[in-house]
Amino acid sequence: MRTTITQASVAVVGASLFVAYFSLGLSNQPVKAARLDPVERGRYLVSTMGCHDCHTPKKMGPHGPELDLSRALSGHPEGSVLPPAPKPQGPWVATATWDLTAWSGPWGVSYPFNLTPDENTGLGSWSEETFIKAMRTGRHMGASRPILPPMPWESVASLNDEDIRSLYAYLRSLPPIHNRVPEPIIAGEPAAVD
Repeated sequence: MRTTITQASVAVVGASLFVAYFSLGLSNQPVKAARLDPVERGRYLVSTMGCHDCHTPKKMGPHGPELDLSRALSGHPEGSVLPPAPKPQGPWVATATWDLTAWSGPWGVSYPFNLTPDENTGLGSWSEETFIKAMRTGRHMGASRPILPPMPWESVASLNDEDIRSLYAYLRSLPPIHNRVPEPIIAGEPAAVD
């Protein structure tokens, strides 16, 4: 049996492909995502980038550690007393507390910062410009000490300005939580004495 392709069948197939192409949005025009409110965009970024993993204290739940959302993004708990950090050795050079709010390694000891807008212990005194500069340079407040591991500031720095502004807008929308995080201990520098 021989199949004959007619001009009519080519036209039907062509028209069908044309309709499918445009109805499925397969044009070469870029698809624009719906613009989210900056606070909602920031909430989305914080949740997908894992910010809570280190910046939110944990509590023990029925299945192990879980986020303590009553202290969301408030950083290492102020009253937490820790023994001295273990010395980095061998291939296992980084260690963390069970709740991931304190880390040690060749860089020293780092404590995730209070990201809530508390004026005295968090981001409350930071301007949007200061926040952007810190995220772009990897320097606390954009100018002072280095932001230490495991904070992935290099990844945040790769975000566009609108996304970093959205992170700031979301963090500013949080309830302020007074929680003074200890100063980091930078390897090779004397520890701060309170």
